[in-house]
Amino acid sequence: MTKVGIFGAAGYGGIEFIRLLLEHPEVEIVYLGGHTTAGKKITDLYPNLLGRIDMTIGESSVGALVNSGAEVLCSALPHKVGADIVAEALDNRLKVIDFSADFRLKDAAEYEKYYQPHPRPELLAEAVYGLPELHREEIISARLVAVPGCYPTGAILALAPAVKAGLIEPRGIIIDSKSGVSGAGRSKVMLAFHFPELNESMKAYSVAVHRHTPEMNQELSLLSNEPVEVTFTPHLIPVTRGILTTAYGRLRQPMTETEAREVYQQFYANEPFVQVMPAGAQPTTKQVNGSNNCHIGLVVAEDTGWLIATSAIDNLIKGLSGSGLQCLNLMSGYTETTALDRPALWP
Repeated sequence: MTKVGIFGAAGYGGIEFIRLLLEHPEVEIVYLGGHTTAGKKITDLYPNLLGRIDMTIGESSVGALVNSGAEVLCSALPHKVGADIVAEALDNRLKVIDFSADFRLKDAAEYEKYYQPHPRPELLAEAVYGLPELHREEIISARLVAVPGCYPTGAILALAPAVKAGLIEPRGIIIDSKSGVSGAGRSKVMLAFHFPELNESMKAYSVAVHRHTPEMNQELSLLSNEPVEVTFTPHLIPVTRGILTTAYGRLRQPMTETEAREVYQQFYANEPFVQVMPAGAQPTTKQVNGSNNCHIGLVVAEDTGWLIATSAIDNLIKGLSGSGLQCLNLMSGYTETTALDRPALWP
């Protein structure tokens, strides 16, 4: 049995992680910590958990966490808030799974460009990027795992086989993603997310400057063994959850869609949560919402020489808490699919 404490428990990522862990036969939640919600019962904030958990949120205190008997800290605190807490937890010999951006990037200067000066740059070399499809063996032995952002998860999975096999040019890659509103988190009570402003509308934002872009460049470059540069545009759409990504890469040499699909099928042949769609089929967010699955569609535009890969994920599960639980299972020696092997909700 693994004893887990969760900081940032009342955010969307934290509460989804709790919901998943409540179905885990080998994990016990022993502590909940909050950033602004300390002193509140978790079921007062999330009545959907009534009858399943009866805990009051405490302070995000490593001392309290250690006293609870926790062995693993899952930190869903915002970036800039949790880095020192993560370091303190590691000093107390806890393993850490961090949901923020603080330890995803290996280059402290790149982090500063998109966020702020890094408070704990000495930990960047040790942190493992928590995408099991790429870093499974490293995650197993890690003590600090940085769960990817939701946009990079969908984009990297859509492109990884093509980049690894050298099918597409490393520059000129275009990534277009459309996300549900839950990706903005629970605390952003802003006019842009007000129902009359958002409903029946779509918008692009952070065009070519979104802070998830360096994660995509970093991980795809590692796969390619040469620098990969992407142009990324996210869009906000009026749905609660889900991300649909369309990625475009120019083929290095002519190939058929059948040949490209074989590369993808071989790459993901042993991955329990990634499914390559059959020829002529495209993924939708409804196919994956409520699950840890990623569905990938593939088209080769032979007349223009482009490979077009689409992916659909649930941004709160495969895009965050589900990948985090995959990492926890790997770090704890459990079957990777434990508490995650479920189909999507329908309708």
